[in-house]
Parts: sequence; structure tokens; C-alpha cells
Amino acid sequence: MTIRSKRLRGWLVGVFVIAIAVAWQGAAAQDVVHAVSGIVKHVDKDTKTVVVKAADGTEHTIKYTDQTVVRGAKDTGKDVEKGADDTGKGVEKGSVDTYLAGKEGSRVTVKYTEKGGEKTAVGIKDAGKATAKAVAQ
Repeated sequence: MTIRSKRLRGWLVGVFVIAIAVAWQGAAAQDVVHAVSGIVKHVDKDTKTVVVKAADGTEHTIKYTDQTVVRGAKDTGKDVEKGADDTGKGVEKGSVDTYLAGKEGSRVTVKYTEKGGEKTAVGIKDAGKATAKAVAQ
């Protein structure tokens, strides 16, 4: 084997190792987003958690942050807190606590990531109390 072919093989192995490392980092950096739909059972502003009871009866405790995006009820004219509008555009950043206040009993869909058994909301979509009442019956 010549010196030139050994260098080429070494270079190719190096490129391959770097490609695998970059792919591995990219896969680890992406969080898998899950979703749960159900009725808001409890909102705790102190711990910044919301408990959502799914249709199968399981209760999910999910943390929220100031970066959690919330979307209001569409076209109801009711249950849309100040800062949200009927088009579902959401509320101002940093007002998740205000938006979730009084939402117990409302039907929502929460998109969240999970790390170490802790669920953190990335988005909350409110379907409104009227929808929750119709579903509960």
C-alpha cells in the first residue's frame, strides 16, 4: 500500500467520524414533541404547572414557562382572555400565568417535551369551556 492511499483512507475515515458526530449531535439536540388533549383540572401559578385530564382518565402534570405559546379559543366571543383574540393568534409573551388563570374546566391541547420524566409545555391551545362541556356530556 502506498503512502498516498494510506493518507486518503485516513482522510476518509476522519470525514466519516466527523459526519457521524455531527449527526449524533443533531439528533440529540432535537426534542420530541408530544401532545395531550383534555380538560384543565388545576393550574398552580406557584409551581407553574397545569394538570390536564385526558379522555382515558389519566392526569398529566405539565410545567409551563414564559416561553410557552398559548392560543385562544376561536370564534367564541367568550373565554378569550385579554391579550388574545378570536383568530387564535395567542397572547403577549410572558402572560401565560394570566392566560391560564380561570381556565380550569376548559378543554385544551398541550404540546410538550419530556426530559427526565418532567413534561414542559411548548404550546397550549384552548378549545374553550363550551367545547369542554359538550365533550364531558
